[in-house]
Amino acid sequence: MSSLFSKTIALGKELKITDQEFANLRDFIYEQCGIYIADNRKYLLENRLGNRLKKLNLRNFDEYYNYLRFDAGKVGEMKKLFEVITTNETSFYRNPPQLQVFQEKVLTDVLEGCRASGRKLRIWSAGCSTGEEPYTIAMIIHELLRADVANWDIRITANDLSDRVLESARKGEYNDYTLRTTPKEIVQRYFEPENGLYAVKPEVKRLVSFGQINLRDRAQLKRVERSQIVFCRNVIIYFDDAMKKQVISAFYDNLLPGGYLIIGHSESLHNITRAFKPIHFPGAIIYKKEG
Repeated sequence: MSSLFSKTIALGKELKITDQEFANLRDFIYEQCGIYIADNRKYLLENRLGNRLKKLNLRNFDEYYNYLRFDAGKVGEMKKLFEVITTNETSFYRNPPQLQVFQEKVLTDVLEGCRASGRKLRIWSAGCSTGEEPYTIAMIIHELLRADVANWDIRITANDLSDRVLESARKGEYNDYTLRTTPKEIVQRYFEPENGLYAVKPEVKRLVSFGQINLRDRAQLKRVERSQIVFCRNVIIYFDDAMKKQVISAFYDNLLPGGYLIIGHSESLHNITRAFKPIHFPGAIIYKKEG
């Protein structure tokens, strides 16, 4: 280990980000993926990027910013950057009241419409993190269709910005904590105990297709197959109003007429768009694209 690298590690805890360094990095991150980091979250970049500076043997955040913008190795580092700035707190059957509305109202309505038009169902989980949301959706579909699921053409497109969380999602192995809000009968029906973890069964995994996507990239968004339902829960809270409008507009374009948009229970389309019709249920608001 070089003396310079040793010195960098020793000073790592003392690294502080200046206002200009924060502004440069915040604007760069926004340019790349649309995530907006407010001034009062300056500490977030300081804490989360400190280890990256150590790893790259950089002395300050300005050097890191220049590395991202100009160095030939920045492609790999961009992936690392996306991983450390995104939050991936999730679980199976998260927000049960909302999922109950999805199962009993939204999905039931969509499936009824699909029965008359080829039994083709497409759902987009945008911001799927480590896979709990799309797998939950797949389990709910199984609960409604039972053995008849084999007679349907079903695909859940699950996307996220981070390759690392997508790799975890594809494995489909989870611990007790991420199953904390999952009904016991669901765990018994759709998981196999494996080396102290719970592995999602193949019949559930078959319905889900994972892939990397940047919600900032309009071309990528346009390539997603059109859907009857779009899930994007607890994602747009990280965007400013301009980015929110861009992403919600992409979801509107993706949805088939009569399709549904489901966002986080603490999120709202108020002041973003009036293109969707809000439908109020106990414990949930669902947005519908009228057709």
